[in-house]
Amino acid sequence: MTTSLLPPDFADWLRLREPADAAARSAELLDEVRRRLPADRPLVVHDLGSGTGSMARWLAPRLPGPQRWVLHERDADLLARAAGDLVAADGSPVTVLTRGSDITRLRAADLADAHLVTASALLDMLTAEEIERTVAACAGHPTLFAITVVGRVRFTPADPLDAEFEAAFNAHQRRTDGGRALLGPDAVDATVAAFRRRGVEVRTRPSPWRLGPEQAALTAAWLAGWLDAAVEERPELAGVVDAYRERRLAQAAAGRLRVVLDHADLLAG
Repeated sequence: MTTSLLPPDFADWLRLREPADAAARSAELLDEVRRRLPADRPLVVHDLGSGTGSMARWLAPRLPGPQRWVLHERDADLLARAAGDLVAADGSPVTVLTRGSDITRLRAADLADAHLVTASALLDMLTAEEIERTVAACAGHPTLFAITVVGRVRFTPADPLDAEFEAAFNAHQRRTDGGRALLGPDAVDATVAAFRRRGVEVRTRPSPWRLGPEQAALTAAWLAGWLDAAVEERPELAGVVDAYRERRLAQAAAGRLRVVLDHADLLAG
């Protein structure tokens, strides 16, 4: 198993965002998933880039029958926090296995027993080549990829600097990191195209975060990362970021700030 490759507070970020992810995922695609799964055998679900297992915690109680989840995650510290007691929708048991996997290197054989492949908040962190390999491994199975950023943020109230920070953040998401050219907001389109080249039907649906006063802690944490990435990409924004941040945090503290952060879910197969 590898040692942790992520910042020490990354697990806290995953915990903080888990309720927003759960609220955002497409109920329509969930209904489609249920219709496509076999009813006469225990379900086997492979979850790619599982983190601490939030997808399993959300989806397993919404699917019937005995289930076996295989969580693929290369970060050992996150896997150590995964699992927990899960029960299917009809009260059947759910077992969880963990694998220290580099999901960008998975092959079709690694997923051969899957009735469903899932991932959440993953695709935008991949390159075009990695998406091609991932789609090739998944193409023989129903595949649900949830909560991929698409590059749109809407603030209420609006601010004249919103568009500049959004553009800078999106450019940062498309950066080249360690020789890897990340797709960021282009990842959904690239994934849909990769499945369709293989003759696989794909449906996409919006899955936006809707952040208001009840999500103030998540809004503040997300805003900090969003602005830091924007300034890293465009250092000239450093001269205006502090005042912008203070305005936004003051609005959030007063219960006046609302943010819609767009994502997309896709179901292939």
